[in-house]
Amino acid sequence: MGAILSIRGLRKSYGAFEALRGVSLDFCPGEFAVVVGPSGAGKSTLIRCINRMIDPSYGEIEFNGVRMDALRGSGLRRRRSMIGMIFQHYNLIGRTNVIKNVLHGRLGHMPFIKSLFGLYPASDRLRAMELLEEIGLSGQRYKRADALSGGQMQRVGICRALMQEPRLLLADEPIASLDPKSAEIVMDHLKRMTEQRGICCIVNLHQVDFARRYASRVIGVKSGLVVFDGRPDDFTEDIARFIYENGGDRDIAEETQIGPEPGGYPAGEHPGGPSKEAPTVYAEEYAAV
Repeated sequence: MGAILSIRGLRKSYGAFEALRGVSLDFCPGEFAVVVGPSGAGKSTLIRCINRMIDPSYGEIEFNGVRMDALRGSGLRRRRSMIGMIFQHYNLIGRTNVIKNVLHGRLGHMPFIKSLFGLYPASDRLRAMELLEEIGLSGQRYKRADALSGGQMQRVGICRALMQEPRLLLADEPIASLDPKSAEIVMDHLKRMTEQRGICCIVNLHQVDFARRYASRVIGVKSGLVVFDGRPDDFTEDIARFIYENGGDRDIAEETQIGPEPGGYPAGEHPGGPSKEAPTVYAEEYAAV
């Protein structure tokens, strides 16, 4: 199966600081990839470059056959409408009820005048109610969003993202603010609902145990570089320790890679697919662990 998202040589700089340093990755439909790494490693920058919330400094991002990094204006807005986003702090409108928050996921697919007045067709309202039923919140649909618990708000965020009918779903630390039980419920729903729909999902997490439990593929990021790319079973404690120790150190040597190709698995040979290649690990630094 071909890649739905291809990233080549992605760099992002803030002045002299390089948040991303030449990231190259492929993602396939139906994949549930979890990106792990310490704070400041570049995880959020990667996700925000993919959907062009921020502009990359260099490199190519091809989504569904179109160069995202080259798009502007209405072309970019149309392509973004195919990418769902789930945020750490939910980004719901607190004074608005739950079902309206879910319906906001359709705004990018509506004419401006209809979106301005919230004139959603009956089919969209039915779809929103079905999603809330599926995620266990049908009884909360007319409650204000700010009256919900954190886990419930994040489930509303999942429904809002799925209302877009996305081809790609990005989740930036979706369980960082939740207690363990709520985090488990959110991750259970997120994985099940994206897998059932064949949606590629890329999730940033700090929790290594959740990454091993839910991911079809784990990507380790350290100091703006991809330093691990492989199956959860290959993500050992030694590799996790290497990624998280001295996470803020940016004076690290160039790496020598062990694995299929620089930056990740080739399209069609990602860890969720048929390839049995070794995981991508960078040997020069990892050897010192």
